[in-house]
Amino acid sequence: MLPRDPVILLSFINTKLRDEYENLEGLCVALDADAQELSATLAALDYHYDPARNQFI
Repeated sequence: MLPRDPVILLSFINTKLRDEYENLEGLCVALDADAQELSATLAALDYHYDPARNQFI
């Protein structure tokens, strides 16, 4: 289950991307998460996925 708090979610997702997954798509498949919903939640904090860095910045 993903954290509901957006700030904690950001930290959780970036840690998982750094340590376990090569890209956002792989993370979403493994965690059964919707990439668009996840991106929209983090965009509300003005964080956007950067595929080159494989993190939300």
